Amino acid sequence: MDRTTRAITGTRIRAGEERDLEQLTDLYNHYVTGSPVTFDIEPVGVPDRRRWLAGHPATGRYRLLVAEEAGTVLGYATSSPLRPKRAYETSVETSVYLAPGHAGRGLGSRLYRALFAALAGEDVHRAYAAVTLPNDASLRLHERFGFRPAGVHREVGRKFGAYWDVAWLEKPLPDPGERPSG
Repeated sequence: MDRTTRAITGTRIRAGEERDLEQLTDLYNHYVTGSPVTFDIEPVGVPDRRRWLAGHPATGRYRLLVAEEAGTVLGYATSSPLRPKRAYETSVETSVYLAPGHAGRGLGSRLYRALFAALAGEDVHRAYAAVTLPNDASLRLHERFGFRPAGVHREVGRKFGAYWDVAWLEKPLPDPGERPSG
């Protein structure tokens, strides 16, 4: 994708594939069992993640991009449906998850840059992100990509015996006709 960065780091960003499924599941479950950033309480299985993967094809508004180096998934970014009702289809919820030890190296920014480039030709009007608080690193990442606060849901989720606030952030995207071509 980005030859200069790829040559420097050896990390490649590409669409997620079936061969990534076990690593993607393990990476996500790291956050399920050790962090409040996702409100899943129980680890998810590969069959559940297979359905999730199928909902993120290589084209369209719902994407999954992985950062991979020598066959190892270091992180991923997604755009997913915000809500199930059809009127919401031009709004997506975005997320970035990095493997342990890979935060703070610019990988989240590379994934988001690639994700928003991929979405540039799609009929997507707004991107939203939900950030469990506190999470200064995630808030900074989203701010760098033009997300702005849209509100906070106070004590909206309970995990690890505590209630957690979730900040909602939003990013307007240019209409496809207004986006620069290639």
